[in-house]
Amino acid sequence: MNDRPAEFPPAMASLLAQQDVDLRVVIVGNGCEPDHVPDGVQALALPENLGIPEGRNVGADALAGPGAGEFIFFFDNDAHLPDERVLARLVDQARRHPEAAYVQPRIADPDTGITVRRWVPRLRAGDPTRPGTVTVMAEGVVLIRRAAYEQAGGWPCHFFLYHEGLDLCWRLADLGYTGWYAPEIVIHHPASDPARHALYLRLVARNRVWLAYRRLPAPLVPVYLTTWILITAARTRDFKALTTWFAGFREGLRGGHGERRPMSWNTVLRLTRAGRPPIV
Repeated sequence: MNDRPAEFPPAMASLLAQQDVDLRVVIVGNGCEPDHVPDGVQALALPENLGIPEGRNVGADALAGPGAGEFIFFFDNDAHLPDERVLARLVDQARRHPEAAYVQPRIADPDTGITVRRWVPRLRAGDPTRPGTVTVMAEGVVLIRRAAYEQAGGWPCHFFLYHEGLDLCWRLADLGYTGWYAPEIVIHHPASDPARHALYLRLVARNRVWLAYRRLPAPLVPVYLTTWILITAARTRDFKALTTWFAGFREGLRGGHGERRPMSWNTVLRLTRAGRPPIV
């Protein structure tokens, strides 16, 4: 969106510096003409801001067809790859874990080295350095097998922002895939708090409802939504923020979630065994 003039050039430089991988890069300008396009990099300008999930879909589609790579790396333009073999190491982890549709590196703040809880793709996030099978992802920096991504149907385009990764993960799980968390591979990203924005509160609530209606078996929909009402009420101390969250929740209940394609009960069991039952 041309709103990160300080972060974007070093992010791109760290990507283009990657070694031991055959790299094709596309920049998607979401409602703008990208203002920083190095030589050899493809740029696409969308006439309007279609949201992050659809922007990612457009970028992935641009790299499809003859010569398409085996993997797609989705990379937010305020992140940074701290060494020149990050992508090669992620691909190596994918080769070692063929059951995993995606490999999630550990995200750390570049100044403090801290990995905040929301970046650890499991419920028990106390130790962010513990590797293993996971069922969620941090969407902005993740390596995904192209075949699995295409089989699942890509990101949910109408979510605009937030929970698009969980929707994709649940579809991948329903296809029999898992994810793999590789915390020894570190990517830098500033640890800003998205909850400071009203847009975050509204969309995270709306998309939570959409996610439940789209992907959960009918008996689990009220359980999942009730769980998140209780969690949010317990966590949120600001009345204005809570009001905004519930406005988004009601917006989700009014519809707009798109196609309903619930996961199988076997997938529910597999997710539960992997450590994250789809009710939380």
